[in-house]
Amino acid sequence: METRPSATASCQARAGPRAVLVTGASGGIGQAISRGFGKAGWCVGIHYHREKLAAESTLHDVQEAGGSGQLYEADVRDAQAVHHLIAAFIRDNPRPVCFVCCAGVGSGSVLLKLSTEEWADVMATNLTGTFHSLRAMAPALLAQGGGSIVVLGSHAGSQGSTGQAAYAASKAGLVGLVKTAAVEWGPDNICINLVLPGWQHTRLTTEAMSRRQQWRDHALGRPPALEEVVRTVMHLVELKDVSGQVWNCDSRSLFA
Repeated sequence: METRPSATASCQARAGPRAVLVTGASGGIGQAISRGFGKAGWCVGIHYHREKLAAESTLHDVQEAGGSGQLYEADVRDAQAVHHLIAAFIRDNPRPVCFVCCAGVGSGSVLLKLSTEEWADVMATNLTGTFHSLRAMAPALLAQGGGSIVVLGSHAGSQGSTGQAAYAASKAGLVGLVKTAAVEWGPDNICINLVLPGWQHTRLTTEAMSRRQQWRDHALGRPPALEEVVRTVMHLVELKDVSGQVWNCDSRSLFA
């Protein structure tokens, strides 16, 4: 695993006692969340796996917005790599800390054409990778007397989506994982919630978005603005008395 400090002053010197690690910060939603925390003056741990240039762009945006940050590389499918990632973030940053889990991949095959390899990769990244992350993050929160984790899910995990069998199944699994973690960790003042960000124009959803221009299943006739999702995530990490909830930023019903 590679860790690299920012070119400017350290997080400890610039950001004070507010630090957040965003996994998947090289992707569209993770980038936006990182920028939001940067604008609020946080120290942002920017995690990436393969997209180093995109992560460096995120770091630049965080610094331009007034925050500070560092890059952290790790494959969330690898439990040991995630352990080292969290250890490095804790070492580099002041407490209290909080965590946002955005790392994930998509899939684009209908069920009968979905290969075993594609299924395994999506599940290993989206579901098992989140499991690795939560298991590594919890001790740091326990040590500081509690804290917050926000996990990014998907409407597909509740309603399904054509050509998204692996993706939908992995996101559905996050519901049970987050709710179980909330029950187990609640007595120790750890709050964990799941956010459904709705359809966003990112690299992960470009093709799917092109097929959904009418937004007929949305009450407002439009997808949620990315800025609304960012504000929701930033609000949730500040809450002390709400945990185990699914926060739907979309205007589609979860019970249709």
